[in-house]
Amino acid sequence: MTARGLDAALAAIAAGRIVVISGDRLRGGDIDLMCAAQAVTPEAINFMATHGRGLICLAVTPQRAARLGLTLVNPGTERQTGRPFARSIEAAHGVSTGISAADRAHTVRVAIADGAGPADIHSPGHVFPLIAREGGVRERPSACEASIDLARLAGAGEAAVICSIMRDDGEMARIDDIGDLLRDHDLAVAEIGALIARLEAEGTGR
Repeated sequence: MTARGLDAALAAIAAGRIVVISGDRLRGGDIDLMCAAQAVTPEAINFMATHGRGLICLAVTPQRAARLGLTLVNPGTERQTGRPFARSIEAAHGVSTGISAADRAHTVRVAIADGAGPADIHSPGHVFPLIAREGGVRERPSACEASIDLARLAGAGEAAVICSIMRDDGEMARIDDIGDLLRDHDLAVAEIGALIARLEAEGTGR
């Protein structure tokens, strides 16, 4: 993916739109839908549930996780699945069943709000936090870290909502499988290798 493709993805993220992340090196090439958490809406959650079909996750920094009282379910590496999961969460107030698109968008907004803490969320819930590595995508080249670095580069906060994409037959999609989705919904693609190259060239990151 060219630098121009990355620029298009960053512009889309800055505008509050959904993009596709490709090139995850830890999950066999799985691809993800992504939007900045600060731009999440019920419509965005519904789009991910409809067209992604995977688990809808909230990628957060270690600092945000600590403020929310979240820790990794499996702190070591030998039992990790490719996703650094914390316990699932729900907004403590303002939700009904918790699983509707509106409820999940509300939970995301509550979790990333300034001053949010453990009292603002309950567990278990229907939003699945992922705790990124401190060093970002250059330390761990996966969609979780990439989504946060993309949001930062786009000036769209430091948290993101991501959802892996499945094909119609239930197998995990690859970028060549989703040409129709990209075209029909004018989705930009952010390739992790291009993102890492940009960060290294600019000396950006932690």
